[in-house]
Amino acid sequence: MTRVCLVGKPDVNLRYELFSRETSRRALSTYDLGEPFENAIAADTVSVGAAVSLLNDLNWYLVRFVDAALVLEPSVSDEEWLSRPLARAVRDGSVDPAETDDLLKVYGVADGRLVEPMFLTRVDGEIPTYDLREVDDTVVVRVTESEFSG
Repeated sequence: MTRVCLVGKPDVNLRYELFSRETSRRALSTYDLGEPFENAIAADTVSVGAAVSLLNDLNWYLVRFVDAALVLEPSVSDEEWLSRPLARAVRDGSVDPAETDDLLKVYGVADGRLVEPMFLTRVDGEIPTYDLREVDDTVVVRVTESEFSG
């Protein structure tokens, strides 16, 4: 199963915004939704292609209400998420999944919410320590080169 996670913008109640609109409510109605982080919604899909397709269907809402759209694809990593552009590149075959682990966006997790991401590169296969603030945990997101440098 490939998991999609939508993280709401700080000033938005994501669940309310998505379910108060018929089109997004219908697009999400077939999924068993979870809340892995505060102001985030997650859904399991059958493949990275289905995950990218769901994100495409929700694009209008993502632009307005979502801070980050993440994809957890077990064939790439069981623990590290992919950004939406990287998930699309993996689906399209334009990026080898084995070559996606160098460029990272690492979020801190504080009080159940994703906070202040850091852009990092692996050093000798290790992820540098998140040091923007004290956090309970971190969430690692693999990103494209353009996201990393942009």
